[in-house]
Amino acid sequence: MKRMLSLVAAFFLGLAGSSAVLAQAAGPGNFPEHPVRIIVPFPPSGPTDVTARIIAQKLTERLGKKFLVENQAGASGNIGTANAAKAPADGYTLALISTGFMVNPSLFSSLPFDPVKDFSGVTLTGTAPSVLVVHNDLPAKNVKELVALIKQSPGKYAFGHAGHGTAPHLSAEMLRLSEKLDATTIPFKGSAPVITSALGGHTPIGFAVVTPAVPHVKAGKLRALAVTSDKRTEALPDVPTLAEAGFPNQEALTVQGMVVRAGTPRPIVEFLSREIRAVLDLPDVKQKLTSLGYDPVTCTPAEFDAKIKSDIARWAKLVKDANIKLAN
Repeated sequence: MKRMLSLVAAFFLGLAGSSAVLAQAAGPGNFPEHPVRIIVPFPPSGPTDVTARIIAQKLTERLGKKFLVENQAGASGNIGTANAAKAPADGYTLALISTGFMVNPSLFSSLPFDPVKDFSGVTLTGTAPSVLVVHNDLPAKNVKELVALIKQSPGKYAFGHAGHGTAPHLSAEMLRLSEKLDATTIPFKGSAPVITSALGGHTPIGFAVVTPAVPHVKAGKLRALAVTSDKRTEALPDVPTLAEAGFPNQEALTVQGMVVRAGTPRPIVEFLSREIRAVLDLPDVKQKLTSLGYDPVTCTPAEFDAKIKSDIARWAKLVKDANIKLAN
Protein backbone atom coordinates (compact mmCIF):
# COMPACT_ATOMS: atom_id res chain seq x y z
CA MET A 1 0.00 0.00 0.00
CA LYS A 2 2.81 2.37 0.91
CA ARG A 3 4.50 1.55 -2.40
CA MET A 4 1.27 2.32 -4.28
CA LEU A 5 0.91 5.67 -2.53
CA SER A 6 4.51 6.51 -3.35
CA LEU A 7 3.92 5.75 -7.04
CA VAL A 8 0.79 7.90 -7.11
CA ALA A 9 2.63 10.76 -5.41
CA ALA A 10 5.49 10.44 -7.90
CA PHE A 11 3.01 10.52 -10.79
CA PHE A 12 1.40 13.77 -9.63
CA LEU A 13 4.79 15.31 -8.92
CA GLY A 14 5.73 14.45 -12.50
CA LEU A 15 2.60 16.17 -13.77
CA ALA A 16 3.41 19.22 -11.69
CA GLY A 17 6.91 19.26 -13.10
CA SER A 18 5.59 19.00 -16.67
CA SER A 19 3.19 21.90 -16.03
CA ALA A 20 6.05 23.96 -14.69
CA VAL A 21 8.08 23.26 -17.85
CA LEU A 22 5.16 24.25 -20.08
CA ALA A 23 4.55 27.40 -18.06
CA GLN A 24 8.22 28.24 -18.29
CA ALA A 25 8.13 27.73 -22.07
CA ALA A 26 5.14 30.03 -22.57
CA GLY A 27 5.96 33.45 -23.94
CA PRO A 28 4.62 36.90 -23.08
CA GLY A 29 0.90 36.78 -22.29
CA ASN A 30 1.04 32.99 -22.56
CA PHE A 31 2.01 33.28 -26.23
CA PRO A 32 1.29 31.20 -28.23
CA GLU A 33 -2.30 30.46 -27.22
CA HIS A 34 -3.29 28.97 -30.60
CA PRO A 35 -1.53 27.60 -33.74
CA VAL A 36 1.15 29.67 -35.44
CA ARG A 37 1.75 29.57 -39.19
CA ILE A 38 5.07 29.81 -40.98
CA ILE A 39 4.72 31.03 -44.56
CA VAL A 40 7.29 29.59 -46.95
CA PRO A 41 7.20 31.64 -50.18
CA PHE A 42 8.57 28.71 -52.20
CA PRO A 43 7.32 25.29 -53.36
CA PRO A 44 7.31 22.21 -51.11
CA SER A 45 10.38 19.97 -50.77
CA GLY A 46 12.96 22.69 -51.42
CA PRO A 47 15.59 23.53 -48.79
CA THR A 48 13.63 26.49 -47.38
CA ASP A 49 10.50 24.35 -47.04
CA VAL A 50 12.42 21.50 -45.38
CA THR A 51 14.08 23.93 -42.97
CA ALA A 52 10.71 25.44 -42.03
CA ARG A 53 9.23 22.01 -41.32
CA ILE A 54 12.15 21.00 -39.12
CA ILE A 55 11.78 24.19 -37.09
CA ALA A 56 7.97 23.93 -36.96
CA GLN A 57 8.08 20.38 -35.60
CA LYS A 58 10.54 21.28 -32.85
CA LEU A 59 8.64 24.44 -31.84
CA THR A 60 5.43 22.42 -31.65
CA GLU A 61 7.14 19.98 -29.31
CA ARG A 62 8.68 22.71 -27.16
CA LEU A 63 5.71 25.06 -26.83
CA GLY A 64 2.74 22.70 -26.95
CA LYS A 65 0.98 24.60 -29.76
CA LYS A 66 1.08 23.69 -33.42
CA PHE A 67 3.40 25.55 -35.80
CA LEU A 68 2.05 24.96 -39.31
CA VAL A 69 3.95 25.47 -42.57
CA GLU A 70 2.10 27.06 -45.50
CA ASN A 71 3.71 27.05 -48.96
CA GLN A 72 2.74 30.15 -50.94
CA ALA A 73 5.06 30.05 -53.93
CA GLY A 74 5.31 32.37 -56.91
CA ALA A 75 6.95 35.51 -58.31
CA SER A 76 10.41 34.74 -56.91
CA GLY A 77 9.02 34.53 -53.39
CA ASN A 78 7.11 37.79 -53.58
CA ILE A 79 3.58 36.33 -53.33
CA GLY A 80 4.02 34.56 -50.02
CA THR A 81 6.09 37.41 -48.62
CA ALA A 82 3.39 39.93 -49.57
CA ASN A 83 0.77 37.84 -47.76
CA ALA A 84 2.97 37.72 -44.66
CA ALA A 85 3.21 41.52 -44.81
CA LYS A 86 -0.60 41.73 -44.59
CA ALA A 87 -0.88 39.47 -41.55
CA PRO A 88 -1.73 40.89 -38.12
CA ALA A 89 1.30 42.07 -36.16
CA ASP A 90 0.75 39.57 -33.36
CA GLY A 91 3.48 36.95 -33.88
CA TYR A 92 1.08 34.28 -35.13
CA THR A 93 2.38 34.55 -38.71
CA LEU A 94 6.07 34.14 -39.49
CA ALA A 95 7.80 33.90 -42.85
CA LEU A 96 10.98 32.00 -43.63
CA ILE A 97 12.71 34.16 -46.22
CA SER A 98 15.74 33.57 -48.40
CA THR A 99 18.28 35.70 -50.29
CA GLY A 100 15.67 37.04 -52.71
CA PHE A 101 14.07 38.96 -49.85
CA MET A 102 17.11 41.24 -49.93
CA VAL A 103 17.71 41.15 -53.71
CA ASN A 104 14.20 41.55 -55.10
CA PRO A 105 13.83 45.24 -54.11
CA SER A 106 16.47 46.10 -56.70
CA LEU A 107 15.35 43.55 -59.31
CA PHE A 108 11.66 44.48 -59.48
CA SER A 109 10.40 47.92 -60.39
CA SER A 110 7.85 47.64 -57.59
CA LEU A 111 7.02 45.21 -54.81
CA PRO A 112 3.78 44.73 -52.83
CA PHE A 113 5.78 45.03 -49.61
CA ASP A 114 8.78 46.81 -48.12
CA PRO A 115 11.27 44.34 -46.58
CA VAL A 116 12.45 46.93 -44.04
CA LYS A 117 9.26 48.83 -43.15
CA ASP A 118 6.87 45.86 -43.23
CA PHE A 119 8.95 43.26 -41.39
CA SER A 120 10.96 42.69 -38.25
CA GLY A 121 13.78 40.18 -38.22
CA VAL A 122 13.55 37.29 -35.75
CA THR A 123 16.76 35.37 -36.43
CA LEU A 124 18.92 33.96 -39.16
CA THR A 125 18.38 30.21 -39.50
CA GLY A 126 21.25 29.27 -41.79
CA THR A 127 23.56 30.13 -44.65
CA ALA A 128 24.85 28.06 -47.56
CA PRO A 129 27.67 28.74 -49.99
CA SER A 130 27.53 28.25 -53.73
CA VAL A 131 30.17 26.26 -55.58
CA LEU A 132 31.86 27.03 -58.90
CA VAL A 133 31.97 23.84 -60.95
CA VAL A 134 33.29 23.02 -64.42
CA HIS A 135 32.98 20.07 -66.79
CA ASN A 136 35.97 17.73 -66.66
CA ASP A 137 36.85 18.42 -70.29
CA LEU A 138 37.48 22.08 -69.52
CA PRO A 139 41.25 22.50 -69.14
CA ALA A 140 41.01 24.89 -66.16
CA LYS A 141 42.13 23.22 -62.94
CA ASN A 142 41.60 26.27 -60.70
CA VAL A 143 39.86 29.65 -60.77
CA LYS A 144 42.89 31.55 -62.07
CA GLU A 145 43.19 29.16 -65.00
CA LEU A 146 39.45 29.48 -65.65
CA VAL A 147 39.63 33.29 -65.70
CA ALA A 148 42.61 33.13 -68.07
CA LEU A 149 40.74 30.68 -70.34
CA ILE A 150 37.69 32.97 -70.56
CA LYS A 151 39.88 36.00 -71.30
CA GLN A 152 41.61 34.11 -74.13
CA SER A 153 38.26 33.57 -75.87
CA PRO A 154 36.01 36.61 -75.33
CA GLY A 155 32.32 35.86 -75.74
CA LYS A 156 32.80 32.09 -75.95
CA TYR A 157 31.89 31.04 -72.43
CA ALA A 158 28.89 31.45 -70.15
CA PHE A 159 28.16 30.88 -66.47
CA GLY A 160 25.09 28.82 -65.66
CA HIS A 161 23.32 29.83 -62.46
CA ALA A 162 20.26 28.98 -60.39
CA GLY A 163 18.04 31.88 -61.47
CA HIS A 164 17.81 35.67 -61.36
CA GLY A 165 18.63 37.10 -57.95
CA THR A 166 19.82 33.83 -56.41
CA ALA A 167 23.13 33.65 -54.59
CA PRO A 168 24.70 31.58 -57.41
CA HIS A 169 23.66 34.30 -59.87
CA LEU A 170 25.16 37.01 -57.69
CA SER A 171 28.39 35.00 -57.42
CA ALA A 172 28.64 34.67 -61.20
CA GLU A 173 28.09 38.39 -61.69
CA MET A 174 30.66 39.35 -59.06
CA LEU A 175 33.36 37.22 -60.69
CA ARG A 176 32.42 38.46 -64.14
CA LEU A 177 32.56 42.11 -63.05
CA SER A 178 35.67 41.94 -60.89
CA GLU A 179 37.71 40.27 -63.63
CA LYS A 180 36.06 42.17 -66.51
CA LEU A 181 35.15 38.91 -68.22
CA ASP A 182 33.41 38.90 -71.59
CA ALA A 183 31.04 36.08 -70.63
CA THR A 184 27.29 35.83 -70.32
CA THR A 185 25.24 34.39 -67.49
CA ILE A 186 22.47 31.87 -68.17
CA PRO A 187 19.60 31.40 -65.68
CA PHE A 188 18.23 27.97 -64.90
CA LYS A 189 15.25 27.03 -62.73
CA GLY A 190 17.30 26.05 -59.71
CA SER A 191 20.71 24.58 -59.04
CA ALA A 192 19.92 20.98 -60.05
CA PRO A 193 19.48 21.94 -63.75
CA VAL A 194 22.75 23.90 -63.58
CA ILE A 195 24.53 20.72 -62.48
CA THR A 196 22.78 18.65 -65.16
CA SER A 197 23.83 21.10 -67.88
CA ALA A 198 27.41 21.16 -66.62
CA LEU A 199 27.54 17.35 -66.53
CA GLY A 200 26.36 17.23 -70.14
CA GLY A 201 28.86 19.86 -71.21
CA HIS A 202 26.08 22.12 -72.51
CA THR A 203 26.98 24.91 -70.07
CA PRO A 204 30.34 23.65 -68.82
CA ILE A 205 30.78 26.39 -66.19
CA GLY A 206 28.24 26.86 -63.43
CA PHE A 207 27.53 28.35 -60.04
CA ALA A 208 25.14 26.25 -57.94
CA VAL A 209 24.25 25.67 -54.33
CA VAL A 210 26.48 23.01 -52.85
CA THR A 211 24.05 20.15 -52.15
CA PRO A 212 23.23 18.92 -55.70
CA ALA A 213 26.86 19.30 -56.75
CA VAL A 214 28.43 17.22 -53.98
CA PRO A 215 27.78 13.67 -55.27
CA HIS A 216 29.03 14.53 -58.76
CA VAL A 217 32.14 16.26 -57.46
CA LYS A 218 32.93 13.36 -55.14
CA ALA A 219 32.37 10.89 -57.99
CA GLY A 220 34.82 12.83 -60.16
CA LYS A 221 32.20 13.75 -62.75
CA LEU A 222 32.57 17.50 -62.16
CA ARG A 223 35.48 19.61 -60.97
CA ALA A 224 34.77 22.03 -58.11
CA LEU A 225 37.05 25.05 -58.25
CA ALA A 226 35.89 27.17 -55.32
CA VAL A 227 33.09 27.87 -52.85
CA THR A 228 31.67 31.33 -52.25
CA SER A 229 31.84 31.40 -48.43
CA ASP A 230 34.52 32.95 -46.25
CA LYS A 231 35.50 29.51 -44.99
CA ARG A 232 35.49 26.04 -46.50
CA THR A 233 32.33 23.98 -46.29
CA GLU A 234 32.13 20.63 -44.53
CA ALA A 235 30.38 19.19 -47.57
CA LEU A 236 33.47 19.81 -49.78
CA PRO A 237 36.38 20.31 -47.38
CA ASP A 238 39.06 20.02 -50.09
CA VAL A 239 37.59 22.81 -52.21
CA PRO A 240 39.10 26.28 -51.53
CA THR A 241 37.16 29.46 -50.98
CA LEU A 242 37.30 32.11 -53.70
CA ALA A 243 39.57 34.15 -51.43
CA GLU A 244 41.94 31.19 -51.06
CA ALA A 245 41.84 30.80 -54.83
CA GLY A 246 43.08 34.38 -55.21
CA PHE A 247 39.77 36.25 -55.58
CA PRO A 248 38.92 37.98 -52.27
CA ASN A 249 35.80 39.93 -51.28
CA GLN A 250 33.42 37.80 -53.34
CA GLU A 251 31.49 36.04 -50.62
CA ALA A 252 27.88 35.37 -51.54
CA LEU A 253 25.74 33.08 -49.43
CA THR A 254 22.23 31.78 -49.73
CA VAL A 255 20.67 33.17 -46.57
CA GLN A 256 17.63 31.89 -44.70
CA GLY A 257 15.94 33.69 -41.84
CA MET A 258 12.68 34.10 -39.99
CA VAL A 259 10.75 37.38 -40.01
CA VAL A 260 7.44 38.65 -38.62
CA ARG A 261 5.21 41.59 -39.41
CA ALA A 262 6.62 44.92 -38.27
CA GLY A 263 4.88 46.17 -35.16
CA THR A 264 4.75 42.74 -33.54
CA PRO A 265 5.25 43.32 -29.77
CA ARG A 266 8.95 43.23 -29.02
CA PRO A 267 8.66 40.70 -26.18
CA ILE A 268 7.04 38.24 -28.62
CA VAL A 269 9.75 38.84 -31.25
CA GLU A 270 12.45 38.25 -28.65
CA PHE A 271 10.67 35.13 -27.36
CA LEU A 272 10.35 33.64 -30.86
CA SER A 273 13.99 34.43 -31.53
CA ARG A 274 15.15 32.68 -28.36
CA GLU A 275 13.02 29.60 -29.04
CA ILE A 276 14.06 29.25 -32.69
CA ARG A 277 17.72 29.72 -31.78
CA ALA A 278 17.35 27.01 -29.12
CA VAL A 279 15.86 24.69 -31.73
CA LEU A 280 18.66 25.38 -34.19
CA ASP A 281 21.19 24.55 -31.49
CA LEU A 282 19.87 21.00 -31.12
CA PRO A 283 22.34 18.38 -32.45
CA ASP A 284 19.77 16.55 -34.60
CA VAL A 285 18.59 19.83 -36.16
CA LYS A 286 22.17 20.84 -36.92
CA GLN A 287 22.76 17.48 -38.60
CA LYS A 288 19.61 17.78 -40.72
CA LEU A 289 20.44 21.32 -41.87
CA THR A 290 24.04 20.37 -42.63
CA SER A 291 22.75 17.54 -44.83
CA LEU A 292 20.83 20.19 -46.80
CA GLY A 293 24.07 22.10 -47.34
CA TYR A 294 23.27 24.78 -44.75
CA ASP A 295 25.34 25.92 -41.81
CA PRO A 296 22.97 26.67 -38.91
CA VAL A 297 23.60 30.34 -38.15
CA THR A 298 21.55 32.42 -35.72
CA CYS A 299 21.48 36.00 -34.45
CA THR A 300 19.40 38.42 -32.41
CA PRO A 301 16.44 40.27 -33.96
CA ALA A 302 18.42 43.53 -34.00
CA GLU A 303 21.36 41.83 -35.73
CA PHE A 304 19.07 40.35 -38.37
CA ASP A 305 17.39 43.70 -39.01
CA ALA A 306 20.83 45.24 -39.56
CA LYS A 307 21.86 42.42 -41.92
CA ILE A 308 18.70 42.78 -43.99
CA LYS A 309 19.43 46.49 -44.49
CA SER A 310 23.10 45.98 -45.32
CA ASP A 311 22.38 43.12 -47.74
CA ILE A 312 19.71 45.15 -49.56
CA ALA A 313 22.26 47.93 -50.12
CA ARG A 314 25.03 45.53 -51.13
CA TRP A 315 22.97 43.63 -53.68
CA ALA A 316 21.39 46.81 -55.06
CA LYS A 317 24.87 48.03 -56.01
CA LEU A 318 25.72 44.74 -57.69
CA VAL A 319 22.43 44.64 -59.60
CA LYS A 320 23.09 48.16 -60.86
CA ASP A 321 26.78 47.60 -61.70
CA ALA A 322 26.05 44.32 -63.50
CA ASN A 323 22.97 45.79 -65.21
CA ILE A 324 20.94 42.75 -64.22
CA LYS A 325 17.53 42.74 -65.83
CA LEU A 326 14.67 40.33 -65.29
CA ALA A 327 13.57 38.44 -68.37
CA ASN A 328 10.20 39.57 -69.72
